Amino acid sequence: MDDLFASAPPSATAGIRVGIGGWTFAPWRSNFYPAGLVQRRELEYASRQLTAIEINGTYYGAQKPATYASWRDQAPDGFMFSAKAPKRIMQSRSLASTQAQVDDFVGGIAELGAKLGPLVWQFEAGRRVDADELDAFLSLLPREMDGRLLRHALEVRDPAAVNAELIDLARRHQVATVFTDSTEYPSFADLTADFVYARLMRSQPIDTGYPPSELALWAERAGAWSRGEDIAGLPHVGGPAPALPRRDVFVYFISSAKERNPAAAMDLIRQLGA
Repeated sequence: MDDLFASAPPSATAGIRVGIGGWTFAPWRSNFYPAGLVQRRELEYASRQLTAIEINGTYYGAQKPATYASWRDQAPDGFMFSAKAPKRIMQSRSLASTQAQVDDFVGGIAELGAKLGPLVWQFEAGRRVDADELDAFLSLLPREMDGRLLRHALEVRDPAAVNAELIDLARRHQVATVFTDSTEYPSFADLTADFVYARLMRSQPIDTGYPPSELALWAERAGAWSRGEDIAGLPHVGGPAPALPRRDVFVYFISSAKERNPAAAMDLIRQLGA
């Protein structure tokens, strides 16, 4: 079984990282994980097939720092974890009073060290947040921890709050806005930070999750983003993005035909490295 871990893991191409949401999902044990692989080694295996994973479980409850340290040590050098912030913060009636909770969450997950990627602050559709409240909340988010820069991504699922004012606010705080490629949630590709965060949510129950032509298109789009380019063909709600020479890119295949998301991610990694 250890020969499964002998080959070199993939590396991020041009600052583009590709992954899935989580690593524990029963159907993946028949189409992604090798037969006989014990569950405690699933992260070790998944992190050697992908270049990033978005941790969704932190939305339901933060982990102990020792748990984050264990995940860090199981993943190879160069790998990155993103993570969703706990819902107890995101559903708070008073966002301005969550400083202690924010610091507690960030201080714990900082145990991921160099493998810590963007933190995702997701407001569900039923959570109304006005611009002043959001401005105050974004001001609470720490920008560095233990000498490392921290990056934040904002996902607002209230359609009424998705407007040019939101884009201007995100740019002022240098926070990325999440592109969802979804028909269920607001989907907009405005660039608001020095990195791009995309959660692709249209996988299908086919071998590669997405048709090959669509994966090729996402490889082109990810490459354009990494070169600092905006993509006019995607929906936008605000003004043009400031020009940058390059941007880091995080692309995750999330939800939908979830059983096929690892295949889609691995195929996109292959296309980017070709």
